Amino acid sequence: MAAATFLTSWIKTQKPQGPKMKDAPTFYRNLEEALDVRRASHSMFTRVQNSWKTGDAVDFCFNDLLSLGSSGQLRIAFLAELAKYPDFAIYAGGSRIMDGNYNYIEKVEQEIADFHGAESALMANSGFDGNFAIYTVIPRPGDVIVYDELCHASTHDGMAHSLAQTRVAFRHNDVDSFRDVLSSIIDAQPMVKEGSRSILVSVESVYSMDGDICPLLELLEIAREICTKGNFAFIVDEAHATGIIGPKGAGLVSALGVEKEIAVRLHTCGKALASSGAVILANATVRNTLLNFARSVIYSTAPSFPSVAGIRAAYSLLRTGEAQKLTDNIQHLVKFFFTTISSNPIWDKANDLGILSIPVSEDYQSCDFVVHIVPVWTRQRYNWWLFFHMQLNGISAAPLDYPTVPKGQGRIRIMIHAGNTEKEVKFLAFTICEWAKEMIDIEEGAERKGKVPKAAQQVYAMMAENA
Repeated sequence: MAAATFLTSWIKTQKPQGPKMKDAPTFYRNLEEALDVRRASHSMFTRVQNSWKTGDAVDFCFNDLLSLGSSGQLRIAFLAELAKYPDFAIYAGGSRIMDGNYNYIEKVEQEIADFHGAESALMANSGFDGNFAIYTVIPRPGDVIVYDELCHASTHDGMAHSLAQTRVAFRHNDVDSFRDVLSSIIDAQPMVKEGSRSILVSVESVYSMDGDICPLLELLEIAREICTKGNFAFIVDEAHATGIIGPKGAGLVSALGVEKEIAVRLHTCGKALASSGAVILANATVRNTLLNFARSVIYSTAPSFPSVAGIRAAYSLLRTGEAQKLTDNIQHLVKFFFTTISSNPIWDKANDLGILSIPVSEDYQSCDFVVHIVPVWTRQRYNWWLFFHMQLNGISAAPLDYPTVPKGQGRIRIMIHAGNTEKEVKFLAFTICEWAKEMIDIEEGAERKGKVPKAAQQVYAMMAENA
């Protein structure tokens, strides 16, 4: 059974290694002791391949959101793009400011900028590199960064190396907290108040761990109200909105029609676009600043022709509307999942008892759109038990735990893809509710103390065998 093989391999990677390293060199022993801290909570990242890759499980965890990669649709478009340029170079040959610049990448960047309604674009080798470049060079000395507390790790790493010494978080998606933070900065920072320095606002259009959407229009309105000098600039990470929301998948900023009000946008290509790399959208001033000061741009080899061709092929599928039915199917499947799981006879009771909760499903009927990320919450001590149950029933989903999310905020993240079917989504909802019923029976049973659900018993037995 593929799920059992996957779990057995994963269990082996979580076994403490430090005690076996007493005679090993200090350098390696110290590293293993650090890894053992992760292993102790079963949160050490591994290179184990998930069971869905063998075809023995249903994929609800992979980033190929539009299924452009798994369906082969992008491969066909990519090969057709390469065929137009039979003499293309495999390599870039240098950084963008040296020999790594070439006409094709400039052309594709402008096409992407036009698609998103931006003045210019600059490719980065990854979304992480893109965010790191943005936050290390765009804020100037004396500027202040205001950021949503749940911004991505790449944003935090970039801010840590920023020239802006003042960085203030506001509560996640909380417009009142945002207003309070802006007001306090205006009061405490004379140069910001007089308009000689700026406030940079960092948000994500769709938050990757929670699947909720930024209240961008409200934040813009508050910024205009509080910053009367107009000295604010928004930086929006559109990683999980690219290809999913907006006209032809152009993102939240385009969906709201505020392209001219956002200073910088980051669109990644490794999720819905099934490629690699990222694109920073901004005006020429920001682009030139990045080219001149961003070390990750200056000292990195430029994206190669094949990499850029893959991105262009993916964007062509968006621009021509060929991918629209895939975007529409994600909308349909997510709503179908919400309807199916909430109509299960066990749902209301499981929800009332705190055994199951899906915050993003609340009032989804009134939303203009939904997104592919569906976090399922349960009691923290039950999180891994739900994961085990899903794995052993042939469903691949991601258990999120510290350090990916804050301590005590673990959850199961479901990623619904355009290539999933109603049958698969229905089975997903049934499997989750089946586990919830088992947990309710355990909690209400006369001998509930210490009782463990069946899937967890199986996994714990595997752990004992591999101890």
